[in-house]
Amino acid sequence: MSLGDEHGFGESARADDEYYDGGRTRTRLPDRAGDPYGGARRGSRSSSRGLITVVAVVVLLIGAIALANRGGGNGGSGASGDGGDKPKAAPTAASGDKPVTTRTAGIPSGFPHDESGAQSAAANYAVALGSTGMFDKASRHSLVNLLYTSEAAAKLQGPMDQAYSADFLAKMGLDANGNPPSRSTFVSRVTPLGTTVQQYGDSAARVAVWYVGLIGMSGQGSTDPVTASWKTWTFDLRWTGNDWKIVADSQKDGPAPVPGDDRAATSDEISKAIEEYGGFTYAR
Repeated sequence: MSLGDEHGFGESARADDEYYDGGRTRTRLPDRAGDPYGGARRGSRSSSRGLITVVAVVVLLIGAIALANRGGGNGGSGASGDGGDKPKAAPTAASGDKPVTTRTAGIPSGFPHDESGAQSAAANYAVALGSTGMFDKASRHSLVNLLYTSEAAAKLQGPMDQAYSADFLAKMGLDANGNPPSRSTFVSRVTPLGTTVQQYGDSAARVAVWYVGLIGMSGQGSTDPVTASWKTWTFDLRWTGNDWKIVADSQKDGPAPVPGDDRAATSDEISKAIEEYGGFTYAR
């Protein structure tokens, strides 16, 4: 679940939305001689794009879950709001509310039963579902059971296991248990940049999270170096068990800024940064 093309845990059928992808694109890559990834280039990212097909089964399942739950009064898509599907305006300034202090299995939990709480939940859930924990079966099962409604989790676990097959993991450079090679660091991280409430009701909400993600293998000779991608992850949430839970979710590309002239980091620099810099608990 997932970043770049690989973070397609719930690729949306609405992914045909246009986003800025041109102009004076300025991409600077390291010289081959000093490239610790063995001169690897993402280029067309053919190896990454091939993974979309493997994970596509999850897309279909998430859509089915969404449809199945729309018939109920508490379904995620049944969130009420005067503006219909039109996103509500949200201030860019933080709310000032304190982030949650409770955690369940290491994941923030116990979010407030209001719009701010729904946004905080969506942001933190995106971080969890975009982590390396999704590539380990036991950890993935725990995350899905914790973050989704019981009905959604039950329908999602089987197809998710098929999507994260040994073949898929091998294409990512991981072994059958989701572990990277010796002296290599597998990177999968989501950093939310903002959230917006598209629909809200007392029992359900739809929240979109704009994020930048990192994914790839940092190590000598890696053919899949760590790259960044920009996406929007939309969550249909339901208030159940005194917390927000995911009913269904989807992703689409962008909006992405024009790449800058930053020097691409070496493998050692990326690995060191991943080890030294931890993540955050997000609150609206």
